[in-house]
Amino acid sequence: MSDARSAPLYCPYCGEEDLRPHEAGHGAWECHACARVFAVRFTGLLSRAVNR
Repeated sequence: MSDARSAPLYCPYCGEEDLRPHEAGHGAWECHACARVFAVRFTGLLSRAVNR
């Protein structure tokens, strides 16, 4: 598995794409359109298979 991280493509609050890393820490992003700071975090995998 790759150690590369993907950046969010848009703000989850307003949908704009003007995002920059926030100085608060790893995974934190700031949106310059709506002035919100949010964090993206991987929680884990399901212990069972997901059937669609």
